[in-house]
Amino acid sequence: MSTRKKIDSLMREQRFTGKTIDPDTLCRYAAGVAAVENSIVVVSDLRAGASSIFSGAFAGELGLVDYTGENSIWENDILSLMSDEECEEKYMAELRFYNFLRRIPRNQRSRWHLASALTLRDKDGGAVSVTHRMYYVYEEGNDTIRYAVCHYGPTVAALPARSVAIDAAGGRWHEMNAASDRRILSARELQVLALIEQGMTSNAIAGSLCISKHTVSRHRQEILAKLQAKNSAEACRRAKQLKLI
Repeated sequence: MSTRKKIDSLMREQRFTGKTIDPDTLCRYAAGVAAVENSIVVVSDLRAGASSIFSGAFAGELGLVDYTGENSIWENDILSLMSDEECEEKYMAELRFYNFLRRIPRNQRSRWHLASALTLRDKDGGAVSVTHRMYYVYEEGNDTIRYAVCHYGPTVAALPARSVAIDAAGGRWHEMNAASDRRILSARELQVLALIEQGMTSNAIAGSLCISKHTVSRHRQEILAKLQAKNSAEACRRAKQLKLI
């Protein structure tokens, strides 16, 4: 499964049950930001599977004319201005950010956003440095992400790394890279997962690691929960995507 399809699956399989911000209010805010900053703001409704796009003057620099929406959670016309490698890096950063937020207390998640340095093709075919920021808007009182808000604008200041999770309230940041992937699982969980991938049973894993079968079962459940997997085979596939094993 590609990284993009993986994100699609994670968002589509959520249970949309709670209240969230009024969509008209969110879109008015997005339109205001795009107008004031001359940028592009994309509001993706993950429940509806559609996006509203608000374009400031920067859209014209990219050759995007009358670009107001997509029947997709992805801003495909913008993504088409990036190389395949650049797109994959963007998707991987977003997947890492999603997993990073799962380790943050629920009441702190709205403080964080993802910022990434991208290179897009402008209307004349030249390269332009762009800063992409992404924010998640959650339903009230649960872990469901209802909206993803993306902001694209020309780079005016360098980021501390290519992709970073930023605490806008506290000023902290964490780089989203392979090292951050490995923090998803504990060292012991990585050991257990590697042995699961080799086809070992719980009894064999317990013997190999000198732990109880009950402890192995507990690690299995933690691995499935952290990787958002339904079974061990899916957990192994997702771990390989993140290069954990």
